[in-house]
Amino acid sequence: MNRFATILIRYFAKGLLVVVPIGAAIFLIYWGVTTVDKALNLSDLLVDKTGKHLYIPGLGILNVVVVIMIAGILVTNVITDPIKRWFKRWFNRLPIFAFLYSSIKDLTEAFVGEEKKFNEPVLVEINEFGLKKIGFLVQKDLATLGLPGEVAVYFPYSYSFAGQVVIVDASKVKPIDKSAADMMKFVISGGVSGLE
Repeated sequence: MNRFATILIRYFAKGLLVVVPIGAAIFLIYWGVTTVDKALNLSDLLVDKTGKHLYIPGLGILNVVVVIMIAGILVTNVITDPIKRWFKRWFNRLPIFAFLYSSIKDLTEAFVGEEKKFNEPVLVEINEFGLKKIGFLVQKDLATLGLPGEVAVYFPYSYSFAGQVVIVDASKVKPIDKSAADMMKFVISGGVSGLE
């Protein structure tokens, strides 16, 4: 009986390793999509013949896609540099909004902008005992801060999208001959994936 229980527990544990990551990923995607869809569905504006609010699944997501496409078309073809500068000055007058907007804009551009920031994975020797950390080179020249020969490296935390920027001597930084996506996956997963 004891051996049978051990086998069942082993099967259960192996099943958890398969089901939990898949279930969690599906749940997070479903939760994100439905939350955005419900928030932007415009169901308050749509009513049927009886006066009930009309909910159309997927309309919120469609609204987001259309707004993003229109913004992309306008920024590319219509909005000129003087208009962009005017908006920037106007945003800077709203301190909390300006801080949030610029932080989110910079983070978004770091991953999908024309000047991606997390595309140079590096290995950094941290101390005299040979401890090394994987990070991403984000600034190669800090002479403007009075730190010639030093670089800024971003170290993401495992199981998180947070991280920290550390200033280190350039001689302590070695490039890693792997893709940035693989190295980010390796670090965020706590070192258990990304090196296949």
